[in-house]
Amino acid sequence: MGCFTYETESTSVIPPAKLFKAFILDADNLIPKVAPKAIQKLEIIEGDGGAGTIKKITFAEGSQFKYVKHRIDEIDQVKYKYCYSLIEGDALGEILEKICYETTLVPSPDGGSILKSTSKYHTKGNHEIKEEQVKAGKEKAAGLFKAVEAYLVAHPEEYN
Repeated sequence: MGCFTYETESTSVIPPAKLFKAFILDADNLIPKVAPKAIQKLEIIEGDGGAGTIKKITFAEGSQFKYVKHRIDEIDQVKYKYCYSLIEGDALGEILEKICYETTLVPSPDGGSILKSTSKYHTKGNHEIKEEQVKAGKEKAAGLFKAVEAYLVAHPEEYN
């Protein structure tokens, strides 16, 4: 098994506590609301929402993929850290065993947040992953992040 690591950083005008509450803790409710053309539903199929929980994400009709399942590996509401692994679904294709994600929100000097994200793509056998192959997925994730941010800017009274 090979492993390809991809790191990104994004900034937001939303403080870490509020962004974590919306983007991570209430993702099951908020993301289908802000991105209905991308995500049909998110649901817990095993667990209580903490580490070990398995979630199923069903993509909207017309999407490239039907569904994925991910397992929450760590959730730290004090350090605003969230780790999960994509463990099943057509997004893994024939060459990926799993994808592990680590997201941390840290305060930015302007009162907003810096989202630091690390993705580790674990391949089956000797397959290799190139940065271009993950770029489209990262662009979709960035779009989702910006949709959540726009929602929070438009609804400042929520997630306080």
